Amino acid sequence: MTEIPEEQQAAALRIVADAGARRTELLTEAERILTEEIKPAAIAAARTGAERNRIRELARVGPTMLYRWIEEAGLPVRAKRPPGRPDA
Repeated sequence: MTEIPEEQQAAALRIVADAGARRTELLTEAERILTEEIKPAAIAAARTGAERNRIRELARVGPTMLYRWIEEAGLPVRAKRPPGRPDA
């Protein structure tokens, strides 16, 4: 028996839907880990005086996110350098 194009399309769309659903589950879990586990641990590490670049590397987050968390936690954050200014 030969498949008609609609059946092939339906099969392909089922594969897309399954992959999309798995992706959504993984992204939801990743967001939960980030906010419930990594963020509090990173803030706790910053409170102990751990080097912020090391925290960022281990947490695998960007500097903007880490410094936003630290600022939200009430820890001091140095002002950003103006753009285009060479390091002093």
